[in-house]
Amino acid sequence: MDAIINAVTDRAFQVALLVSLAAIGTVYTVLEPFLIKDKLKERMKSVGSYREGLRQEQREMLARKGSPKLRTNSQGMLKELVENLKLLEVFDADSAKKKLMMAGHRAQRALFVFMAARIGLPFFVAILVAIYVYFLGGFELDSFGKLLATFAGFFVGFYLPSIYISNAVSKRQQAIQLAWPDALDLLLICVESGMSIEGALQKVGEEVGSNCPELAEELGLTTAELSYLQERKQAYSNLAERTGLDTVKGVVTALIQSEKYGTPLGSSLRVMATESRELRMQEAEKKAAALPPKLTVPMIGFFLPVLFAVIIGPAIMQVMGLE
Repeated sequence: MDAIINAVTDRAFQVALLVSLAAIGTVYTVLEPFLIKDKLKERMKSVGSYREGLRQEQREMLARKGSPKLRTNSQGMLKELVENLKLLEVFDADSAKKKLMMAGHRAQRALFVFMAARIGLPFFVAILVAIYVYFLGGFELDSFGKLLATFAGFFVGFYLPSIYISNAVSKRQQAIQLAWPDALDLLLICVESGMSIEGALQKVGEEVGSNCPELAEELGLTTAELSYLQERKQAYSNLAERTGLDTVKGVVTALIQSEKYGTPLGSSLRVMATESRELRMQEAEKKAAALPPKLTVPMIGFFLPVLFAVIIGPAIMQVMGLE
């Protein structure tokens, strides 16, 4: 054990490890373009699985004369652990499921994995921190400081799953927000050409799939739900709930009104496409306007000292008689 600790804390070993990681990262960066999978194909495969699930659910509901489907399939040990500890009640399963859907994880297993991670990851991170501070001597801390570091690792591990899901939701929403105005323009063209809303959504999903697989996936799911759900309104509402974007909610409201009252959809889509495009431009202008304040601190911390050294350096050297 002492030999392992000495080897891990050895500076030469640490430098060699960092060099090895840098070499591995370089090789991975070079080979990454050849290892990238077709994300659109994978997402469309998940859409097909979701469609088959809806079809099977509809068949079972009809066979049971409208009775709700009872899920009897087992998710294994992970499900038993979550249910025995009652994590679905402790961590608000409905809110967690909604966030997972917005992040693109719709399978029931994703909820169990997330709940298990929230209860298991804190202990895992705390154990790693404890090993580092107590046995490897990573920080020169007293006993109380090491205990605080261990508790800090516990709290960090507790919030890591939520932070990961929040980041995934934010990235997914940004991707959908950027592609949404173009998708609305395409949807408007398809609707005004006489296509049904199902065909229009499917066509738009195919067209935007190369640029935004996330939006193509959501449109494909909406098309599947329109085919198999009893209420078409629920399919539109699910689209708004999965994305969590105000611009999508506005279009969903127009679609529901068009289905219910027979109002023309083309004019509403044209107005909302213009608003979405203007909103995207406003977001870009907002980011551009926020850039100068963000550059203030780097300029003060990095540019000004160098500038002062270049300007005042020769005068200081003359005064000190170094020239």
